[in-house]
Amino acid sequence: MTNSPSLQEIAAQLVAPHKGILAADESLGTIEKRLAKIGLPSSEENRRAYREHLFTTPNIEAYLGGVILFDDTIHQQASDGISFPSLLTERGIIPGIKVDKGGWRLPFHPDELVTEGLDGLHDRLKEYFDLGARFTKWRGIFGIGDGRPSDYAIRTNADALARFATLSQEAGLVPIVEPEVLLDGNHTILESEAATRRVLDVVFSTIQAAKADLTGMLLKPNFVTSGLAVPDDQQASDEEVAERTITVFRSAIPESVPGIVMISGGQSPVVATRRLSVITRMFRDLPWPISFSYGRALQGEAIETWQGDPANVPAAQQVFLSRLKLVAAARDGSYTDTME
Repeated sequence: MTNSPSLQEIAAQLVAPHKGILAADESLGTIEKRLAKIGLPSSEENRRAYREHLFTTPNIEAYLGGVILFDDTIHQQASDGISFPSLLTERGIIPGIKVDKGGWRLPFHPDELVTEGLDGLHDRLKEYFDLGARFTKWRGIFGIGDGRPSDYAIRTNADALARFATLSQEAGLVPIVEPEVLLDGNHTILESEAATRRVLDVVFSTIQAAKADLTGMLLKPNFVTSGLAVPDDQQASDEEVAERTITVFRSAIPESVPGIVMISGGQSPVVATRRLSVITRMFRDLPWPISFSYGRALQGEAIETWQGDPANVPAAQQVFLSRLKLVAAARDGSYTDTME
């Protein structure tokens, strides 16, 4: 009988050299919007077919250490009857699962959210482990502007992230902690830097107080950058984004964390790819590998090519693989615009 891999071994596999994570964990509401843009209803079969053409793309195992699934998807099967977790595992890709239930209005704190989903999480984690998941993800959401993020919103979400992390580790699952400071809005890069540092400082002090094992988790943070609503000619440069992002990370993230997987956060595929490459090219001596956990930035071009037509699957898979190769090159700092 072989021993199961440790939390540390799983975390290391997820951020192995040249690899990152595909975030295919869109909620039912989000995937409905994605499919509606190509004229498809969000039926169970359409959702299944969409995920299948991504997961069966040839050679993605060279660039993906893991895939984050949603509850809907972890229970689905490919057209040949194999479950999606088994399909991924057989390709050497670790299945993971989003376990939070989204952000809900925080009373008396306008425009701030608290992520819910802790009720019954212990039992759900056992079920997901039995279904083949080996890591989890929980997202805390923080806006910028008009007094946001408030100290209370940061503390409340940090408490949830810490409880999620310890419950996951207790269940034998590697938690990916995602405290996302949203890029939405017209904030400056200095405001993004200040908010991101405040959030990460509290998140890590709370996680450590909860006695989570920092060596058996991953962090999924945002880039420190100007708001998406800021005009292009006023956006911070990629080099400044890299410098301010890493300055915050060095200040707030313990060196014992085995990896950081960046979130694209609504940036275009090209911008998310380019900014990751600038970071990994400029900073070679970091205590943690900097990788990616992208959703739309990896899938957006593929779904436009697919259009729900089985005849378009090979072309959509090629588009998906091409973007994945570019992001993997960015993870190594070797991406250039000429590769587009």
